[in-house]
Amino acid sequence: MTKFPYYFIVKESHKNPKEDNLLKAVEDISSTKKRLKIEIPAAEIEKKIKDSLEKVRQKAKIPGFRPGKTPLNIIEKHFGKSAETEAIEKIIPEFYLKALKEADIVPVAQPVLEGELSFQRHGPLSLAFMVEIRPKIENLEYKNIKVKDIPVTVSDEEIEASLKRIQEGKATYEVADKEAEADDLVTVDYEIKYDDQTLSAKDQMLKIVVGGLPQEIPESLKGKKAGDTAETEAQFPENFHVKALAGKKALVKNIIKIVKKQRLPEIDVELAKDMGFETLDALRAGVKEEIEKAKKEQVSKIQKDTILEKLVTAHEFDVPDAILERELAAMVHEIKTGRQSQAGDKTGKDDDTLKSELRPEAVKTAKALMLLSIIGEKEGIKVTEEELKEEILNISQRLSMPPESLMRLYVQKDGSLEGLRTSIYEQKVLDVLLSNAAIEKGE
Repeated sequence: MTKFPYYFIVKESHKNPKEDNLLKAVEDISSTKKRLKIEIPAAEIEKKIKDSLEKVRQKAKIPGFRPGKTPLNIIEKHFGKSAETEAIEKIIPEFYLKALKEADIVPVAQPVLEGELSFQRHGPLSLAFMVEIRPKIENLEYKNIKVKDIPVTVSDEEIEASLKRIQEGKATYEVADKEAEADDLVTVDYEIKYDDQTLSAKDQMLKIVVGGLPQEIPESLKGKKAGDTAETEAQFPENFHVKALAGKKALVKNIIKIVKKQRLPEIDVELAKDMGFETLDALRAGVKEEIEKAKKEQVSKIQKDTILEKLVTAHEFDVPDAILERELAAMVHEIKTGRQSQAGDKTGKDDDTLKSELRPEAVKTAKALMLLSIIGEKEGIKVTEEELKEEILNISQRLSMPPESLMRLYVQKDGSLEGLRTSIYEQKVLDVLLSNAAIEKGE
């Protein structure tokens, strides 16, 4: 079997009755697989070969002839086989796409050519493709799905906590001849020993806070002054960002060189002005608005997740192998690279074991993605270049990264910006689903 390049895949197919009747047969293999048997006329192949030979003739340097004046039969004698190969490579994708339109099917993966490619000059070319397709979903209902309304309120405590975070973000630090305590910043030379190996670094700054590092480390630094040494045994979590230490128990030694005390600004009008507000009340109002906005976005996400869950549950259909395998591969990759925070004890397992365990989740995700794709088509949803640029700008601002650098990251990861475009498309479909939902009053 021969696999063809990914560019064979088309996202949409519209039947065109004026196309030549290329299909000899369309066989149903399953709800997600079809066999397309097509025949490419000899005359069409011959035309492609002649076109290729003519292009060669314009450039070929044959003794006794000027470029472009060499008789075609001589060009064919020298370059006939390469012209045939070029013609076949061009005509198969072209006629495959025509056959898809005639069959009115939407493939979801690259086609597989069954059997060997057998071509004889001046004869038609018969081909059989195994094509994975998106299944047809019977009685698709996606409007008036019931979801609970979730009232949004913002308490004074939440506003004060947010102001406290702003205050801490504006904190300054100054060298102090004192014992280190919570929220202080310390400069250390550290040495970490584990599994007969040692990691070390000099002049590293650590803030004595909960989270980030194993709690044993900041606790060991408390009460120490510049010149002191703090030693402790620490258990690093499985998802620790330094892979060499992930899941390891290690002996950590810190030599404290500098202790800096945190200085917090007052929560007053000066802080408000520093944040772009005229008064403290205006800052509080701005903080409340931002908390409210974040909560509404969270409510929207919960409601969209609920709708998608109900859609998947309500519609039973098969998932094409290609889509399922792509989803499984992505999930395994996330676990192996430590990007899936809920990996648990999965990180030490081989790929086949992981795929077996992840299959039910992958099936649900694949079904959800197919439903979004189909509903989006029914609603005529498109992603414009302007929307793509706007999303790139929004993400780059959140990450404090130049848009050009962000685009390079996407291209390095996915090969193009299609992954980001698909994400925008899916969010637009979810917005439509939520706007058509039946919102019920809830607690």
